[in-house]
Amino acid sequence: MTSREQTMKNIPLLLIGCGGVGRQLLQHIVSCRSIHAKQKLHLRVVGICDSKMLLVSLDVFTMELDDAFLLEVCQAKLKGSSLLTLSNSGQHQVFSNPESMGKIIHIAALLARSTGLIVIDCSASSDTTGVLTRVAELGCCVVMANKKPLSSSMEDYEKLLACPRRIRHESTVGAGLPVIASLNRMLSSGDLVHRIVGSLSGTLGFVMSEVEDGKPFSQVVRSAKNLGYTEPDPRDDLSGMDVARKALILARLLGRRIVLNDIKVESLYPEEMGPNTMSIASFLENGLPLLDKGIQERVEKASSNGNVLRYVCLIDELRCEVGIQELPKNTPLGRLRGSDNVLEISSRCYNQQPLVIQGAGAGNDTTAAGVLADVFDVQDLFH
Repeated sequence: MTSREQTMKNIPLLLIGCGGVGRQLLQHIVSCRSIHAKQKLHLRVVGICDSKMLLVSLDVFTMELDDAFLLEVCQAKLKGSSLLTLSNSGQHQVFSNPESMGKIIHIAALLARSTGLIVIDCSASSDTTGVLTRVAELGCCVVMANKKPLSSSMEDYEKLLACPRRIRHESTVGAGLPVIASLNRMLSSGDLVHRIVGSLSGTLGFVMSEVEDGKPFSQVVRSAKNLGYTEPDPRDDLSGMDVARKALILARLLGRRIVLNDIKVESLYPEEMGPNTMSIASFLENGLPLLDKGIQERVEKASSNGNVLRYVCLIDELRCEVGIQELPKNTPLGRLRGSDNVLEISSRCYNQQPLVIQGAGAGNDTTAAGVLADVFDVQDLFH
């Protein structure tokens, strides 16, 4: 064995979720091999799981899914194909659900006693909470882009975060922005945070800054959909629930023992236009235009007060709410344009001028980069 091989740190990874962020993460891992090698680090992907099945290398102690295969996974999932369609040259085993979740725990139990393991959750499922908790309990690490495990019950949340050093979840709130890291630094230094206000949806940030220019709400939402900013059903963004989950994660970091139902959430469409009563096509064609007048009146009222409208999360000693707020034009949130995220944190140390974190807060590439940074953040736990 050469001295280079002796000093190279091998970290086993298992990925749950092969959507846009998961695929981008695999591409980052492959394309950054030379950079990681200079840092004496090799990320060894031993398993990949989607909603239907799990692929695992034949020997999780010594083997990995090679780079050519990882790129094949990306291509297959981009086309919407099943992982079963991938060629298997004797490299991996296949486990279907529900067996796959138990297998992940089994792999974690095996590797916890030797090399360790990082399980990365890039899914959008609430079914991974129990698996991630067990993985952490076994002494392995968990990195999340998935918000749902951290916005479930307080009991599940506290179990999952019982070993905080092994849990990283920066990408659940601000994609690649250092939101969680900044908050944790402030809190661990004893700086008392008393207010957080932020635009944490690139989609809604874009929508609110465009209606400010006088464009009809319906036109702006359609544009956002065509630009790929919204979910396939824009109501997933307009409901505010994604922002509410992010607000809940931030509030819990501040020590608030609350659940999702405790957060006051303003939806930008009425219940009668919901997915259960109106198709996506009907909502875009017939429902949205009915909302134009109300939004326009609110924009004009804010403007007459010298303010602008922003869809924000607001967390302070008394409130945790998500919705449209009138804000002064000359603040970081008031100046926000396009799909950037902005977070203002007011604290004992940042009292007169809040700490402002701003930048691209959405997108598969940015989010995957944030996940990879979290992986690096726990590398010192591996030998």
